[in-house]
Amino acid sequence: MTTAGVPRDAASPGGAAPGEFALIDRYFRHPSPDAGVVLGIGDDAAVLAPSAGAELVLAVDMMVEERHFPSGADAEGLGHKILAVNLSDMAAMGARPRWALLAGALPGVDEAWLEAFTRGLFALADAHGVALVGGDTTRGPRNLCLTIAGEVPAGTAVRRSGAQPGDDVWVSGTLGDAMLALAALQGRTALDASTLNALRPRLERPTPRVALGQALRGVAAAMLDVSDGLTGDLGHLLDASGVGAEIAVARIPCAPALAARLAGGERDLALACLLAGGDDYELCFAARSHAREAVAAAAHAAGVPVARIGTIVPRDAGLVVRDERGAPLRVLPRAFDHFA
Repeated sequence: MTTAGVPRDAASPGGAAPGEFALIDRYFRHPSPDAGVVLGIGDDAAVLAPSAGAELVLAVDMMVEERHFPSGADAEGLGHKILAVNLSDMAAMGARPRWALLAGALPGVDEAWLEAFTRGLFALADAHGVALVGGDTTRGPRNLCLTIAGEVPAGTAVRRSGAQPGDDVWVSGTLGDAMLALAALQGRTALDASTLNALRPRLERPTPRVALGQALRGVAAAMLDVSDGLTGDLGHLLDASGVGAEIAVARIPCAPALAARLAGGERDLALACLLAGGDDYELCFAARSHAREAVAAAAHAAGVPVARIGTIVPRDAGLVVRDERGAPLRVLPRAFDHFA
């Protein structure tokens, strides 16, 4: 999708599939009440007006067919997810999301696919007040790339670098659900139909914790979203802050189906899902120990449960994960790596 002019008669003659500009006009123009959109889709670039006294927060994520989603994946779910993963980045910074740019390579013009994709995209965009203001399209292997822009009051963005020894380590929601669902879909474990149906949306339609991220602004000392697995992502926060951490497996919230596997014969799989599965899109954050009531108030205001799973320690201790008996795990599951 380009921000160039979009003629309404750009469809190919004879009832053929619409051309690029007609496709954009039909599926990607979407009304927005955001007064900050001075000029959106329809010119060479968008013109946007941030709020007075705010700093811009930008993030971008890419989803590639057969790398991040299988061929034939539900198009409406993909529309939801490509925005959700970016909204999760906004949440991690405590930012208010406002605008998005979408670039996509598509193997062809499949109007049923486009209708479903944009339905999922705009349902979530409308729920969070996000305006799609431009982008680009081309023919090629399916590849979706969304850039999001948000804002925070100047000087208030929550970074990864503010944790100190003695801080509490927290996570939102439950971890490991998405990867347990994926393991079941790949035949690596068995889930009954009702359990799989309950967990599958965590993989295909994650819920970004935008309200919680904003509520934690000024409360969390350091924060990020868990997208590639808890231990890998927490490691990034520890590196940025120059600290270590101790966390306890028993304190990490998870679905009953995963808890049962932790206590049973599929413990290795369960630990991999819980600690390194990825696709959780929950928030992991450090907060001063005296801020526990403020954390609880933020969680209550956002309607999202949080759990205190450990403590920030000096850097030379590294990251220690203790099992249910308090013994450190000797080997940690490997977090997701896009180039592995």
